[in-house]
Amino acid sequence: MNKRTAEILDLFDQRYGTEYTCYLDHDNAWQLLVATILSAQCTDKRVNMVTKDLFKKYPTVESLAKADLKELENDIHSTGFYHNKAKNIIECANQLMDRFGGEVPTDIEDLTSLAGVGRKTANVIRGNIFRDPSVVVDTHVKRVSARLGFTKNEDPEKIEYDLMKAIPKEHWILINIQFIAFGREICTARSPKCSDCFLKEYCKSKDKRP
Repeated sequence: MNKRTAEILDLFDQRYGTEYTCYLDHDNAWQLLVATILSAQCTDKRVNMVTKDLFKKYPTVESLAKADLKELENDIHSTGFYHNKAKNIIECANQLMDRFGGEVPTDIEDLTSLAGVGRKTANVIRGNIFRDPSVVVDTHVKRVSARLGFTKNEDPEKIEYDLMKAIPKEHWILINIQFIAFGREICTARSPKCSDCFLKEYCKSKDKRP
């Protein structure tokens, strides 16, 4: 790790702390898996509103596996893309029951073999549930990584590997949390608060404001 990266990570630690925080409400691994599937193109706040009732209605993986597609679509309608999400959630729950005894696997290949689960969702599970160091590339992480010069790539998987090379393994889970917090508070997609930014001198964005 170079001096610049060390200074950036230190500033992130000072600003946002080093506690592991997950923005999606859950009590266990399968609930976080479902919540993460629902979070695609949807805010965490909206997902948490939906899952509050959803997990009462479907308290186990088995109950979700037996859910009626149309009924589940109605339950998750407000998260958007509800047809595909409902279809994937039911199929995923059945795969968990049939192949993994109702338990969420730890291996990334096993996780990404599940319906509706890509590397981002798999890494959310690995990092938050199993504390397996992993990098989750969402829209905030993608934007912040580019602006801070950690990547020139657009593809999330390539960005993931760029960050894994640039940042020490022990900080991988933390950058997921810190980059998201920073992306929401200061380094927003539109009208970033550059004048208030504590990382202004490290920013490489061509859109940086005075």
